[in-house]
Amino acid sequence: MSAPSTSVLDPRTLRRTVLVVALLNLAYFVVEAGVAVSIGSVSLLADSVDFLEDTAVNLLIALALGWSLARRATAGKIMAGVILLPALAAAWGLFVKAGDPVPPDVTALVLTAGGAAVVNGICALLLLRVRHHGGSMTTAAFMVARNDVLVNVAIIAMAFVTLWTDSGWPDIVLGALIILLNLDAAKEVWEVATEEGLAAKALAGEDVDPCSC
Repeated sequence: MSAPSTSVLDPRTLRRTVLVVALLNLAYFVVEAGVAVSIGSVSLLADSVDFLEDTAVNLLIALALGWSLARRATAGKIMAGVILLPALAAAWGLFVKAGDPVPPDVTALVLTAGGAAVVNGICALLLLRVRHHGGSMTTAAFMVARNDVLVNVAIIAMAFVTLWTDSGWPDIVLGALIILLNLDAAKEVWEVATEEGLAAKALAGEDVDPCSC
């Protein structure tokens, strides 16, 4: 196994890369969420939250290059809320859909999930060359983008199950699993932001309560 690169990367290159990734994720969040609402797909709506999560993470990486710990902590908690809100909206969509499990349009589902896989693949390639230069968050961002491709493939597979069963339940079940992942992601972003806030207080010489949140 090759060792991680020890070369120094220009911070401007790193910031430019993660900002491009953030913009790609934000743009496809709008696309995927719009299609999900129009065809009534819970899994697609839940997956769109992944794009919003990746937007938040990559923006945090860009901010981390120049902001203080305290400002990064505040931004992190705001972004955790940004992730949480659409995840809750997807959960409400799941609740409504469970009462009337009409199957979503399979063609639109496959095309949109395929587009999501392409965007996540591009983001993973962009992050590949900088993953060792921005700390653990950059490595995590690369791994998340890579793993999101597998989620997109799962949605495509689920679309064919939907076609076979002519039921909306495969979409609902997969959507529930993705929503749980999104809620956990929001929790993790909040916890990281809380840790940074405590670290900022410690550096400032303030009393720190390790149980505070």
